[in-house]
Amino acid sequence: MACALALAPLPVLLITKTAGLVGGSSLLSQGGIAAALDPDDRLDWHAGDTVRAGAGLSDQNAVKGLVRDGRDEIRRLVASGFAADTHADGSLRLGLEGAHSYNRIVHAGGDATGETLVALLSAEIVQARSVQVLTRTVVTDLITERGRVAGIEAYSDEFGWMTLRAPAVVLATGGAGALWAETTNAAEATADGLAMAARAGALLADLEFMQFHPTALVAAGQSASRERMPLLTEALRGAGASLVDEAGNCFMKDTHPLGDLAPRDSVARAIWRRRAQGEQVYLDLRPVLSSGSAQDFPQAVSFCVQAGFNPRSEPVPIAPAAHYHMGGIMADEAGRSSLGGLWVCGETASTGVHGANRLASNSLTEVLVWARRVANSIQSAEVQQPLRLSAIGASGPAGMRPARTGVASARSSVQDIMSQKAGIVRCQDGLEEALSDLGDLEQQIELAASSTCDSGAALNFNEVCGHSETRNMVLAARLIVLAALRRQESRGTHFRQDYPQQSAAWAHRQKLSFADLTAEEVNRHASSTC
Repeated sequence: MACALALAPLPVLLITKTAGLVGGSSLLSQGGIAAALDPDDRLDWHAGDTVRAGAGLSDQNAVKGLVRDGRDEIRRLVASGFAADTHADGSLRLGLEGAHSYNRIVHAGGDATGETLVALLSAEIVQARSVQVLTRTVVTDLITERGRVAGIEAYSDEFGWMTLRAPAVVLATGGAGALWAETTNAAEATADGLAMAARAGALLADLEFMQFHPTALVAAGQSASRERMPLLTEALRGAGASLVDEAGNCFMKDTHPLGDLAPRDSVARAIWRRRAQGEQVYLDLRPVLSSGSAQDFPQAVSFCVQAGFNPRSEPVPIAPAAHYHMGGIMADEAGRSSLGGLWVCGETASTGVHGANRLASNSLTEVLVWARRVANSIQSAEVQQPLRLSAIGASGPAGMRPARTGVASARSSVQDIMSQKAGIVRCQDGLEEALSDLGDLEQQIELAASSTCDSGAALNFNEVCGHSETRNMVLAARLIVLAALRRQESRGTHFRQDYPQQSAAWAHRQKLSFADLTAEEVNRHASSTC
């Protein structure tokens, strides 16, 4: 939405598979937007914190651009009517989160920052004359011609199958959290953009790095959940909440010098170890709520009550959950992918900012910065050709024949494989098994799709969307597992039991493409044959 607005007056067709504009993971963001806005804070301090969290893999130039332009974007946002939380004198209230060395987190509505931002942008989209919105429309693949992206293939609930040709395509499809059984992400975070770009031949980067948020709420009577788990924002710990074990001990002080405010990967692994031993871990909100700060965290309190807990009188059970994918489609400083005609921004992009571990609240900052950069780049390219629409036909494109049965079970299988074998702690045997299992699963989906094609029965939007998402999940999962298998070290959010230390040989970003996955399959088949 931010990119579509920044592209004005160029005409934009904004397509979403959801029923309306209000969807995705930005809506769920509780933490805030990070920027060095305090007069005593400095851009290089924000940049330094970002690089340290990134465990040596952050692109220094990208980080410098983020902290510089991010500050300007937030100032512009507030001036446009974004209802940021302020002090009585009108100055911004800036919070503290893990691995930040200074209070620099802008909030809105306490812990409703994402909801407030999405509401503002969606209202502006509705009023924008240059933007047309198409909802309940799933993009199934990119169209490429002579090595460039020339448009998309899509299925619309209203119009059916269609081809849309355009001189510029922007992917802003979000992350990959739905690939894991336990996630804080919206159900639609199925790595669609990543998979489509991979099939088109785009270069990908940093796929092995999935950030698991350490404090997702576990509902009463459940050990974990396949549905989205409510997030208890890191800002709670910044305000004084503490992580405790079953005996009430604050265990993080003995695990990391920063204690409860350690980087997310360290906290998530510490919690994972205890849960792997059968222990429960809790977040104690009472120090925050007893201090009169309940109004700053209305969503967190509401989530706890809905889950069956009273956070004012007892600690609440938490568990790590898949949260943010640092990897994605490789994008340069202008948001250009390796394919002409294709730009990318948001979580589906890999800009090099986050390295091996995203610093808290840098994601919305990156969204705003790269959305404007993508818009500027497209405008500079003097894109003028009109959008062209044509029908594909009732049966759909040859490469997209949705399966009618087994989609839900295949989706669950992907989530189980990724949670059990490519989760917070990984090893070679588990990753190799995951790669094999996912390959078998892909073949099963293709067989089911062939049966559907032979039946000749008409399809509907839910069937096409469900199949497309599952197809994308399997491909994205295979690529992520391959990247994790190749990186033989532990760094940031990627932890290998068989390679528990960082390796100087791996102090670089890892780039992959669909061709690497094909080559890996050929090599493995040759090895097994021998």
